[in-house]
Amino acid sequence: MDPPRAAPLAHIFRGTFVHSTCTSPMVILQGHLLGVEESGKIAFFEPVDGQDKLVKKWGFKASDIQELSNNEFFMPGLVDAHIHAPQYSFTGIRGNMTLLKWLEKTTYPVEAEFKKIDFAEEVYTRAVRRTLKNGTTTACYFATIHTDAALLLADIIDKFGQRAFVGKVCMDINESFPEYKEATKESIEETERFVQGILGKKYPRILPIVTPRFGLSCTEELLSSLGNLAETHDIHIQSHISESKGEVRLIESTFPHYQHYTELYDKNKLLTNKTIMAHGCYLSDEELDIFKRRGAAIVHCPNSNISLKSGLLNTRKILNHNVKLGLGTDVAGGYSVSMLDAIRNTIVVSEVLHLNSETDEKGLTLKEAFRLATLGGSQALGLNHIIGNFEVGKEFDALLINAKASDSPFDLFASDQIEDIIEKFLYLGDDRNIEGVYVAGKLVVPFSSSV
Repeated sequence: MDPPRAAPLAHIFRGTFVHSTCTSPMVILQGHLLGVEESGKIAFFEPVDGQDKLVKKWGFKASDIQELSNNEFFMPGLVDAHIHAPQYSFTGIRGNMTLLKWLEKTTYPVEAEFKKIDFAEEVYTRAVRRTLKNGTTTACYFATIHTDAALLLADIIDKFGQRAFVGKVCMDINESFPEYKEATKESIEETERFVQGILGKKYPRILPIVTPRFGLSCTEELLSSLGNLAETHDIHIQSHISESKGEVRLIESTFPHYQHYTELYDKNKLLTNKTIMAHGCYLSDEELDIFKRRGAAIVHCPNSNISLKSGLLNTRKILNHNVKLGLGTDVAGGYSVSMLDAIRNTIVVSEVLHLNSETDEKGLTLKEAFRLATLGGSQALGLNHIIGNFEVGKEFDALLINAKASDSPFDLFASDQIEDIIEKFLYLGDDRNIEGVYVAGKLVVPFSSSV
C-alpha cells in the first residue's frame, strides 16, 4: 500500500525567520525552509539541510521554493490587542487633552455619527486597510454603540482577510455627552443581536467580543447582564481599566461598595480567562493577583497613555505577576496605527520607569517588546494555539520584511549582520519595508483589486 500523500502546499519559503517562543523573546533562524498547507497551517519548519527529506514527504520541486534575499526575513504578524476602529477618522488630531475631557469633546461626538452607515463604511474600510498595510494581522476592535455599523465592520474585516475580534460598544451612562448612550434594556438586546449576527455569519477568522466601554459608562445592571451574556455564549470580553487617576477616583466614588475597579468587573462576571482589559496603569498588587487567578489579560497602550497624560504602565510588574500581557495602539488615544510604534514606546516607557526607580529592575528590551507584540498578543487574546509564532500546526500569519526596499526609511551597510537588520527594522522601519502580509497563509497585502 502506498503511504498517504501529504496535504498540498500553498507556499514554500527559504531564508531567515524571526519569532518568539515561551522560553526566548527572540529567536533568529537563518537557512530554514517553511511550508504552508493550502489550509493556511504551517506544515514544516526545518533547516535547509533537511530539504531532501522534506521533498520526499511533501513532493515539492526546487522551483516551488520562494527564496528570500539576504535583506529579507519573515516575522509573525503583529497583534493589536486594543484599537478603536471609529476613532481612526480623527487619529493624529484633537489631542492635548486628558482622557475624560478628550472623551467628552472629541470621541463621543464623532462616535455618535456612526449611526450614518455610509460614514461608518468609509472610516472602517480605511481603518482596516491601514492597519493591515502596517502589518497588523490580528486586531481587537472596539466599534460604537450602533449594531448595524459594528456588523458592517466585521464584513469589511472579512473582505480584507484580517483576523479580528469585533465589539459593539455598550454604555447606558453618559453625562458628558447624553446624545451618545443607550437604554439599559436596549444595550443588552442589541448586544445579543450583534453576537448572534457575528456567530451566524460563521466567519473563518472573526469573533464577537462583549464590550462594556468602561466602568463609568455602565450601570451595574448592564455590567451584570453583559457578564451573563458572555458566559452564556462562552465568548471574549474587552473593556478599559485604571487608565487614569481621575477615572479611578470616580470609580471609587461611584461604586463605593466595591473594593476596587477590578472587583467591579470581577463580581459582574466580566473578568475571565477570555477577558482583555486595556491600560491597567494603576492596578494594585491585589488586583493583579485577581487577574492572574482569573486568567485575564492586560493590554499595554503606551502611546495613548502618554498622549492623553494618563499614566505609565510598569510592564515588568505585570509580567512578574504572571499576568498575560499584549500591546495595543489604542487609536485614536494613540496617534499611530502602527504596532511598531507600540513596540518602540513600550521600550521608552519601561526605560523611563527604570531611570526613576530606586530598584535594580531593568527596563524591557527590544526583544521582549517584540514578543509582546506577537506571541504575547496572541496569548492575551487566547489565540496562541493558532497564531503568534512559526510553530508547525499554527496558521501562517506573517510579514515579509524587505530591509532594502527602494524607499526604505533606513540604510543598511556592509557590516550589518542579520541581528542588526532586524533591529533596524523594529526601531526605524515602517510599512514601506513590509513587502507582504499573510493571514492564514493567504497574501492579503499587497491588496487585491477586489478590495
